[in-house]
Amino acid sequence: MASILEVEHLRKSFGGIVAVDDVSFEVNEGEILGIIGPNGSGKSTLFNCVLGQYIPSSGVVRVDGRVTTGMRPSRLNRLGVSRTFQLLQVFPQLTVRDNLILAGQEHRGTMLTRLFARPDLGLGPQADRMIDLFRLSRVAGEKAGSLSYGQQKLLDAAMAFMAGPRLVLLDEPAGGVNLTMLGELRERLREINAREKATFVVIEHNMEFVMSLCTRILVLAEGRLIAEGSPAAIRADAKVIEAYLGN
Repeated sequence: MASILEVEHLRKSFGGIVAVDDVSFEVNEGEILGIIGPNGSGKSTLFNCVLGQYIPSSGVVRVDGRVTTGMRPSRLNRLGVSRTFQLLQVFPQLTVRDNLILAGQEHRGTMLTRLFARPDLGLGPQADRMIDLFRLSRVAGEKAGSLSYGQQKLLDAAMAFMAGPRLVLLDEPAGGVNLTMLGELRERLREINAREKATFVVIEHNMEFVMSLCTRILVLAEGRLIAEGSPAAIRADAKVIEAYLGN
């Protein structure tokens, strides 16, 4: 199975503090990978090193075999790498459909071609596909700011998939979402993985969400990778229980 993302011996320090310490892993095409760990374990720093927000102190990141270490997020977007953030990135005064079109425009053409293109750059059909896939049809014409928090989370995830990315990194997608909408979000992510062969990595504190969604899980503690395996194996790992599950 082909690896979309390869991380080799990644290290990131801030002065004398080592936030990520010699972490290596791969993400295979079509996989749903979870990354968990207690607060301060280095999860967000690892994400930001992969996504170009931070330049690693050492180590290599590759996307589809191409070295992308320290590459700017805008260039990574063009290579098919997308993400969500812990804080919602929706535009509250725009409709759901217009939010999706705007998200897709970041990956289409140049400033010159946009000036002479259709207002939606031909992204309307793809926006409608995402609306259907994420079950947002009833609210497609409503302003994003009028939606419930859970619906905004669904929209935020749909925006990340608008350009048909090779890889999506989801940063705490379940945070603040009620149980009903959490189940909906999990099913939508499963469906896009099955239908679109989408590959994604999930950082999440909600253990049940990760265990029920991801096919493989990595566990970080104090910046180091301490365990890797299936949800069942992670639940039974003594190091994980001590470092995370037992807290």
